[in-house]
Amino acid sequence: MSINFVEALSTDNLTAIKAAPKTDVHCHAFFSARRESVERWVGHPLTKPPLKMKGVEGMMAYADAVLAPHIKHREGFEFVAASAMNDAIQDGVVMLEMSFDIRLAEFYSGGITELCAFIEALVERYRAQADLRPELGFSRGNADDPKLTALAHEAVELGFFQSIDLYSRQEVCPPEVMKPLFEKARDAGMKLKAHVGEFEDAEEIRRTVEVLDLDEVQHGIAAAESVEIMRWLSEHQIQLNVCPTSNLMLDGVSDLASHPIRVLFDNGVPVTINTDDLMIFGQSVSEEYRNLYQAGVFSAEELDDIRRASLATVVPT
Repeated sequence: MSINFVEALSTDNLTAIKAAPKTDVHCHAFFSARRESVERWVGHPLTKPPLKMKGVEGMMAYADAVLAPHIKHREGFEFVAASAMNDAIQDGVVMLEMSFDIRLAEFYSGGITELCAFIEALVERYRAQADLRPELGFSRGNADDPKLTALAHEAVELGFFQSIDLYSRQEVCPPEVMKPLFEKARDAGMKLKAHVGEFEDAEEIRRTVEVLDLDEVQHGIAAAESVEIMRWLSEHQIQLNVCPTSNLMLDGVSDLASHPIRVLFDNGVPVTINTDDLMIFGQSVSEEYRNLYQAGVFSAEELDDIRRASLATVVPT
């Protein structure tokens, strides 16, 4: 007999937690599968990430040394993307906004068009089980690369990607530099997101939202430091797509029990719970819900409310 999500959390029934439908709207395709899947594919174990890494730089140092050598090519990427879909479906994820970095086009002789063809095949292959909504990913570190910038504009013009996400640390490039691309994406009907406020500076969250006309913020947990910013986010219904274990392992928070998602929730800021990079952080969406419950951050009922709210944009098939 099936049990509901609240009961599943309160009895620590992970199988039942996984069975409940949920979303993952902060997920980077390149590191989106479990590390164990890659280990089976390459035929040997891979070094586990440190429990604490010094921010994004520490994460990328680990990823470049341990993970990228095995997957930084077309075959590796395509294996990871398909594995990620299987992992998500087994976890009860019914809708993913998965971010595909513009640099992935370099793996294909046919460039961005051929990359989109692969993603479209992935969408169709899993359509009956999950709604994959392709997201265009762009790093602030590539803002000064005219070829990649032009390619991102071309990708938007294709009308294929449903959303866009800007990432890398906020100080790498000011949001004003990205405004032309985001204006084009807005005109194309895409959802607009950016990473900001993962580690510090609540005011920069509002500035970035205003400059780029964002719909949602990836992370944004620094907003908890400012009642004014939280009130503004709540009034404008700007959703924060939070990844608790990522924040913990990258030293954005000291421990899960004091994660600021609680303060954000209490101040009316819309939040979702997501994986970020499953290959690195090792926690599925279901496990993130379970971790937050076991750490005493939320009640089972509150987590069910967050889960149900995240499903509001999922059209039943």
